[in-house]
Amino acid sequence: MLYLDHAATTTVRPEVREAMAPFLGESFGNPSGIHAVSRRAKNAMEEARERAAELLGAARPLEIVFTGGGTEADNLAVAGAALARGRSGGVVTTAIEHEAVLETTHFLQRLGCRAVVVGVDGSCLVSPGEVASAVDGDTAVVSVMAANNETGAIQPVAEVAAAVRAANPDVVVHTDAVQAFISRDVTVGSTGADLIALAAHKFGGPKGVGLLYVRDGVELEPVIHGGGQELGRRSGTHNVAGIVGMVAAMEATVADREAFTKRIGEARGRFEERLLRDVPGLVVSVPADHRLVQHSHVRIPGVSSETLLIRLDQEGVAAAAGSACQSGAIEMSHVLAAMGMTEHEARECLRFTFGWTNDQEDGDIAAEQVIATLGKLR
Repeated sequence: MLYLDHAATTTVRPEVREAMAPFLGESFGNPSGIHAVSRRAKNAMEEARERAAELLGAARPLEIVFTGGGTEADNLAVAGAALARGRSGGVVTTAIEHEAVLETTHFLQRLGCRAVVVGVDGSCLVSPGEVASAVDGDTAVVSVMAANNETGAIQPVAEVAAAVRAANPDVVVHTDAVQAFISRDVTVGSTGADLIALAAHKFGGPKGVGLLYVRDGVELEPVIHGGGQELGRRSGTHNVAGIVGMVAAMEATVADREAFTKRIGEARGRFEERLLRDVPGLVVSVPADHRLVQHSHVRIPGVSSETLLIRLDQEGVAAAAGSACQSGAIEMSHVLAAMGMTEHEARECLRFTFGWTNDQEDGDIAAEQVIATLGKLR
């Protein structure tokens, strides 16, 4: 199988498996306990927190809140900021956010919070000025993703943060950096954000664990209630093995990022160059200089993405469609709709996403297989 769906999930890195192993065996303790077994788990978790804080450029380790994944981190950021101090603060976000942000925003609206969803242009880019103009005195949080999970379009988060603070310095800025972290410099300084969400399984870590960076002084209403772990911000028994594995994956990702960007950039370049040359009418959805290096989102006029994906899977290539499957029904992607595509055009889109297991030659192999499969279909 040539796996080109890394935006959905990645395989676990070998060094991550090794780091997690002790906490799936002899060091199994609950870090909330006081005996030696628990202390070993607690020490490992707090060491991981310190390392994560350093990687993200956080001022203090306690600015890192471990969660059950990127979706939970986004929920805590958006709902937590809007509902802090017993208020019903407003939310400003964009039309291309992950459902973890958009559905949380809809939930807050049902609670009486004001929400504004800002559109994007045909290249899937949001305007910092439009985001800032949507901010008013009731706004509590602005959420703009670092890069889109579907098209790979990189958003100007730092510019958004600056514009928002100029409009209202009391507004908290959140960014979902789940897709961006593997290939982009995601730090407190580079994003300018008060809240940053990550998910381990997008860059070689385990599923079911994530984190939320919370700038010191930012108040959040918890969305999970219980024993008061994570300074009361996220209750629940800690997934120590997952936390240790996530931070090991973060370190491996940062160490490999320059080489990854070069290698995967060449693979994607070969892939798109061949397709553009040999597939009539093929359109690349977002310009390369505004897109994550690992993403290739294309539209092939006259070809159903669903049909092509099934055929590619039969030939040993794993990719994804530009539309999402929810509750058994194929629905048009809200991202592509926001970009101005028709439903017919959206159903011709495919997403190929390269990852840390791929090399340069995989771009050539993938292009040849797509072209051969298209030939059989036609």
